[in-house]
Amino acid sequence: MSGRGEASGLAALSVCEALVFALIGKGVLDAEEARGALEDAAAAHRGADPAGPEPERHAEAVRAIERIIGQLNAVR
Repeated sequence: MSGRGEASGLAALSVCEALVFALIGKGVLDAEEARGALEDAAAAHRGADPAGPEPERHAEAVRAIERIIGQLNAVR
């Protein structure tokens, strides 16, 4: 991915992470609901075809999502 694409991806991740925590803070979602949605997202990347294009990108996505789940666990 180009530098611009990587920056866009990082920005999108940061925005989504902030939204998850804002939704929890406002009581729209509880931490378990947010964790479930994040786990579903990680599972989708884990289920990506390993023979498909750029399987390491899916593994990186799983690691990024798991970091957010770890942050949710830390604020329990």
